[in-house]
Amino acid sequence: MTATAPPVQHGHGHGSGPGRDERLLTAPPLKRLVKKLLTRPELGSVVGAVAVFVFFSVVADGFLRASSLGTVLYAASTIGIMAVPVALLMIGGEFDLSAGVLVTTSALVSSMFSYQMTANVWVGVAVSLLVTLAVGFLNGFLLTRTRLPSFIITLGTFLMLTGLNLGFTKLISGTVSTKTIADMEGFASARALFASEATIGGATLKVTVLWWLALVAVATWILLRTRFGNWIFAAGGNADAARAVGVPVRRTKTALYMGVGFAAWVAGQHLLFSFDVVQSGEGVGNELVYIIAAVIGGCLITGGYGSAIGAAVGAFLFGMTSKGIVYAEWDPDWFTFFLGAMLLLATLLNAWVRKRAEATA
Repeated sequence: MTATAPPVQHGHGHGSGPGRDERLLTAPPLKRLVKKLLTRPELGSVVGAVAVFVFFSVVADGFLRASSLGTVLYAASTIGIMAVPVALLMIGGEFDLSAGVLVTTSALVSSMFSYQMTANVWVGVAVSLLVTLAVGFLNGFLLTRTRLPSFIITLGTFLMLTGLNLGFTKLISGTVSTKTIADMEGFASARALFASEATIGGATLKVTVLWWLALVAVATWILLRTRFGNWIFAAGGNADAARAVGVPVRRTKTALYMGVGFAAWVAGQHLLFSFDVVQSGEGVGNELVYIIAAVIGGCLITGGYGSAIGAAVGAFLFGMTSKGIVYAEWDPDWFTFFLGAMLLLATLLNAWVRKRAEATA
């Protein structure tokens, strides 16, 4: 059996007249590429990152040195490790205001448990992981059971953790900082995993950069290649509609909060094994930095839209700006100004990109 070709329509050439088969109407490759780029949430942050990089390359003499690049990447990675799971949580339609102090809680639990129990530091590291996952589970459980806004739930957790961090540290150690655990068994191996560094081409790269890139890769795979990723977008876009089609919204959001807890554990262990001791008042305010990095990276406040790559680029913007101001020998107080400006410009650019994408869809 042979297939017959459709009759050729004469008089229309290769145009788009009424006789043209719609299957043959294809957009030029360049136009297809532009339309695809316009649909990417991280487009605005990438444009902003290029502009900031060029700006500081011109105004700051030492910005392009290999050693400076290592410093910028380190600053970006310490933010990016938390910004990635926070971005996934925002795509799922929720916030976590306790993320900043949870990093400190992670370090404090690991340090004080190891010191007081005179155990191998890896025991404290394991207990710390259980604690941070439990806090994430508690946030998710309270959110999904009470139906209170995540702002209220996690603000309460933030205040409780802040008080517990200070109170327990003073109660156990008598001061606002922990005792050193540098001479305990297992410290060297734990430091190698969470706080080691290597020099490559004149740039000193911290292991946090590898943790950061690994989290970005895993989060991107989850969002784009798994059923759970579809659940995240659905729960953030319209939770009621997602429930109606069988999406386990409660489990999805609880898992996202536990993901933030895991990242807080990683960041907390880096904090501990980098400096041996931990100040119990650290971390307050960092939760806003993580949220802003995610928003700059294209995540919507309303949920249902964003990417892990965008959050990583947002963190990289933070790293370039915070260190670029130093290399330019400006007053560091200008950093907060640049922070606000980046947030506003990125939000406006992301809104414009979305409108363009919808117009060309």
